[in-house]
Amino acid sequence: MSKIDGLSITLRQLTVFVAVIDQSGFGAAADHLHMSQSAVSHALAALERSVGLPLIIRGPQIAATPLGEAVLLHARSVLASLRALEATVDLHLTGAATGTVRLAAAPTASRRLVPALLRRWRAELPGLDIRLFEGDDDELELWLESGIVDAAVLIDPDPSPEGSVVLARDDFRVVMRSDHPLAGLKRVMLASLQDDPLLSSSSGSEPKIAALHKLAGVPYQPAQRVHECTTLIGMVEADLGVAILPSLADSMLTKDLVMVELEPRLERTLVFSGPRDRPWNPSVERMRDIAAGAQMHF
Repeated sequence: MSKIDGLSITLRQLTVFVAVIDQSGFGAAADHLHMSQSAVSHALAALERSVGLPLIIRGPQIAATPLGEAVLLHARSVLASLRALEATVDLHLTGAATGTVRLAAAPTASRRLVPALLRRWRAELPGLDIRLFEGDDDELELWLESGIVDAAVLIDPDPSPEGSVVLARDDFRVVMRSDHPLAGLKRVMLASLQDDPLLSSSSGSEPKIAALHKLAGVPYQPAQRVHECTTLIGMVEADLGVAILPSLADSMLTKDLVMVELEPRLERTLVFSGPRDRPWNPSVERMRDIAAGAQMHF
């Protein structure tokens, strides 16, 4: 229990608070934590009494109050540091990586790159429970620094965090139907696609795609914007236009679609990293060392 000027907060209370937010409700949080719903409610109420104001807006949709949002950032950081502390102790006692590591990655990485790494980690770190969270490119570093996750596959971090390792590099390519007039070429000029409606995703790569158009000297004017890559691919398959995606997304394509290299070429770098501003979980360091031998180009 922590006592600062009369403020009494327990780790259990912080765990419950984070779980209620992440699981979007008291019942789901109780199931997640293997507690009764009454125990979850009592723990959160005790935390709110300690801080003196509500942290949760109770209703059909659970949400944090303004104070709750501020407390949530610190709660996540505390719990992430606790996971790292527990892993450090276990490593010294047993020599093995144990506990849980939360890993974040963008959908293209989590579909093609991360499964191979998970297989290697499972083989070499059998006592470690690695849980994958998918997010947009621009969410990953925020999740990492706030303690939502312990490690992440970051996209073009600038600068790369100390201790991070490059996993792979890929490039942006155009996705089109296999009956498109340019589908048989090895490489196409971006400028040659100006007559095709451009379908774009807002899920993270859009700034890179806009930069690619600027590099080519052509205007970036998407005809449609959607969030999910799968929706984007479905629209290309329906002959509604073409899309530009990282080459790692090629495994998502259907048999009626092809991916063609683009000129100019724009690469992105995928980097495995722990947080910048707090000590890494030692299990994340072990994962990093194993991943360092898995550099790939796509």
